[in-house]
Amino acid sequence: MLQPPTHSTAHATADASAEVAAASAAALAVLAATDVRTLASALLAGLADCGLPARAMAWLDAGQLRWQPPWLADADAPAIQSIVESALLGGADRLPAQLHLLHADIQGPQAVLLLPDAEAGADTAAPRTPAQQQLLQRASQRLVELQVLSQLLASVQQLKQAEQLQHALFTIADLAASVHDMDDMLRGLHRIIGSLMYAHNFFIALHDRERQSLRFLYFVDEKDGPLYAANDEIPEARMADSFTLAIIRQARRVRGPAEQVATLLGLDQGAIVGTPSVDFMGVPMMREGQALGVLAVQSYCPGFSYTEADCALLGFVAEHVLNAIERKHSQQRLEQHVAERTRELARANAMLQQQVAERERAAHLQATLYRIAALANTQESHDSFYRSVHLAVGELINAENFYIALISADGAELQFPYRVDTSGETGQPRPLGRGVSEYLMRHGRTLLLTHADLQQLLAQGDIELPGPRQHISAVCWLGAPLLGSQGVIGVVAVQSYRPDLRYSPQDADLLTFVSHQIANSVQRRQQAQALQAFNAELEQRVQQRTSELRQEIAVREQIQAQLKHQVMHDPLTGLPNRVYLRDCLRRALQAYQGHADQGFALLYLDVDRFKLINDSLGHLTGDQVLVEVARRLLDSLRPQDMVARLSGDEFAILVHDPLQPDTACLVARRIQQRMQTPVPLAERELPISVSIGIAVCHARYRDIDAILHDADLALYRAKAGGRQRYMLFEPEPQGVALNVLEIEQQLRQALRVGQLQPYYQPIVRLADLSVVGWEVLMRWHHPRRGLLAPGDFLPVAEQTGLVEALDWHLYRLACQEGAALLHSGAFMTLNVSARHFLNVDFAQMLLALLQDTGLPAARLHIEITESALLRDPHTVAPVLQQLRDAGVGVALDDFGTGYSSLGHVHRFALSMIKIDRSFTGDLGASQQPRGVAIIEAILSLGRSLALHVVAEGVENQAQRHILRDMGCQLGRGYFFGRPAPAEHWLALQPTTQPSL
Repeated sequence: MLQPPTHSTAHATADASAEVAAASAAALAVLAATDVRTLASALLAGLADCGLPARAMAWLDAGQLRWQPPWLADADAPAIQSIVESALLGGADRLPAQLHLLHADIQGPQAVLLLPDAEAGADTAAPRTPAQQQLLQRASQRLVELQVLSQLLASVQQLKQAEQLQHALFTIADLAASVHDMDDMLRGLHRIIGSLMYAHNFFIALHDRERQSLRFLYFVDEKDGPLYAANDEIPEARMADSFTLAIIRQARRVRGPAEQVATLLGLDQGAIVGTPSVDFMGVPMMREGQALGVLAVQSYCPGFSYTEADCALLGFVAEHVLNAIERKHSQQRLEQHVAERTRELARANAMLQQQVAERERAAHLQATLYRIAALANTQESHDSFYRSVHLAVGELINAENFYIALISADGAELQFPYRVDTSGETGQPRPLGRGVSEYLMRHGRTLLLTHADLQQLLAQGDIELPGPRQHISAVCWLGAPLLGSQGVIGVVAVQSYRPDLRYSPQDADLLTFVSHQIANSVQRRQQAQALQAFNAELEQRVQQRTSELRQEIAVREQIQAQLKHQVMHDPLTGLPNRVYLRDCLRRALQAYQGHADQGFALLYLDVDRFKLINDSLGHLTGDQVLVEVARRLLDSLRPQDMVARLSGDEFAILVHDPLQPDTACLVARRIQQRMQTPVPLAERELPISVSIGIAVCHARYRDIDAILHDADLALYRAKAGGRQRYMLFEPEPQGVALNVLEIEQQLRQALRVGQLQPYYQPIVRLADLSVVGWEVLMRWHHPRRGLLAPGDFLPVAEQTGLVEALDWHLYRLACQEGAALLHSGAFMTLNVSARHFLNVDFAQMLLALLQDTGLPAARLHIEITESALLRDPHTVAPVLQQLRDAGVGVALDDFGTGYSSLGHVHRFALSMIKIDRSFTGDLGASQQPRGVAIIEAILSLGRSLALHVVAEGVENQAQRHILRDMGCQLGRGYFFGRPAPAEHWLALQPTTQPSL
């Protein structure tokens, strides 16, 4: 039978229920705590309600011992704190009973409870009630949760700081690459650093080790203002005790109050520059172990201090700030160089334009003077002659008021056979007096007189006004005497009545020349009249006239000899010309055919790159070069030899000597050596060289044209072999020569009738075999030999100069019919011969063809070989750049086989490189480590420079897989398809193609 509860039992039960309720309420408060201190307060209160009062709770926070309540940290003895720290750090094996560890599942003990002093003497702690144990367990669990939460918050904060730092670095890089000037960039850097830390007071200083000076690029300070100007160069002596120079010299980071920083840097605290800061932080900007500058921030706010994390962050940012400043300096230097170069080019262009204008003016002047000189020998009437002279003079100077005055036969009058005057004055004869014309004839020289000069002459009595005129109306007067065999016979003059029209000394020189032509014409006409007057006496003076005629005949023969010399010689160099050479060569051949010991040789030479000299420096310089070459050729020859100028820069030398070809080669070497000295021209020295072809006399020659042809062919071979050399003609088999001529004729016929056709070979993406482009190849549908590849006829085209005509024929056909193959971004490549780059208008011609055919420039790539680049890189580079600017791609063919491929990729405006088939041909058949390494290097280079890479000569599936696995994207070869006409591929291809 159940017994009713006693009073004590009921009381115990009530206490237990109250303890459980208090423990539950405390557990809820513990679980709701958001930090350790709140948890400690809730736990201490809950334990007190559960009958286990504790004095305090201690825990470690970032290595520091924390207490709840806080005042206990000072109230307790140091021994207690030592025991607590040992318990938290796990250093005590056995703890006193007054300490209770709150264990966690991670990282060991989290907190220690300090129990009341009453239990201090006990060896073991009193047993805990279930409610107390449950509350302690809930506290331990919440400690774990708070620790995990703290770690997560710390990670989030670190990620946020990293993101903020990364954004700041990106912004610094963007500022360095922006178009802002240095001041804007530095202000931007200040804003960026200000977003990372307190930076209201901030400066950047650079150190010049060579000049031993400092320069503060940027300086902002709340207290001291603009202490240093950005462009001031401060000697180190002035900054000897400054933080800035000490940080650079010691290459160390410092932070702290100004007095503490001075002590750290070993400086006198009394030498602090500016207002002492509450906290200062400065870091060196390092490059290769050397401090090149300082980045510093400082604060004047009491209680504020920078942390070690701030110092590390500023040190990390300093390197990027230095990069940005150096990049901006480089950009500024580049912009300055570009601006200076632009100004130089503008000045050069202005000078060239001025030279062109002067040459045009000189050409016009020369043509007009020749026309005036020719007028003097015409048979037209006096009036017609004078009008023609007036019109010619009017083209050179203003001649709206023009007259010619002549002294009459009796010397009493001044006659005006021609006069045009806007003032209305007529050309009536007047007696000789003291007019301006008579004044000029008295002095016998050209006079240029202003209105003031005329007034002065009038006042001095040197001249008088003719007729009723009372004043001088001419603003400017210019006259030249007409000089005859007996003295002055008249005057030619122009005058101006307008203040805006005044004559110059150059006009005076011109009028002087015109006066000579007019005087010659007048005298000739006067002599003709005298001849008619004496015609009646001709019979009586036959003997005398016969003697005079003999003298005239002698003079005429001399003149004819001079004319013959002019006909047979070059007017520029004075050398014999082609006509003279052919005559000498004909006589030499005839002598050799009669006597075999009368040997000779013909040297055919021209000046290397003479067209470039003419185009770059002008024809006047080119003429000077030709004159100098002629002089050196004459110095290099023996007296019995002959040199002639044929045309342009072509010369020929006829060497008479039975020891051939030894003598001819000796002369050629002497000429080559003589040409090594540069030609001095104005302010430069121009290097020149010549190429020489030699044809030696032989029994096979029947006429001189054959000798000239063989010498010319030898010259062509010498130039093809690299210029600046000589080469003897070596006859080829007759069949080969005839075959070349036959192929040349057939090629010309093929161009006319359309036998040449473009064939297309696909360029595919190796990953999925989709066609992304087409290489255009030339095929010849020969009427008898069938389909011919380029190797069967292009060498003949190169030799005969037909290759350019063939190429342009192919380009037009490809742009017209090949456009149908270009879907979805596909492109087409055309092979360009090196000859095209000799034409400075090649880029304009190709772009005009694209515009004419409607083919977009972006769909076209031109392929060039290294030989084209090496021939004249200074000429090729701007042509390629002009095409790239217009959108046309440029591919370097057979990449990797030349000695300068890397230089070409860096120097020229390329968009694609093509791996030569010599590297891809052995892939799959045998391992070729060197070939594979070269292909990998080319692919890596293409990726680095953003160039498309095409592998040539892919012939099988194994090669395709190897290249694809190596990272090559594009390929061409028989494995993907052989060259075929456009209609063949149009019948096979889908409606769309993937783009490159």
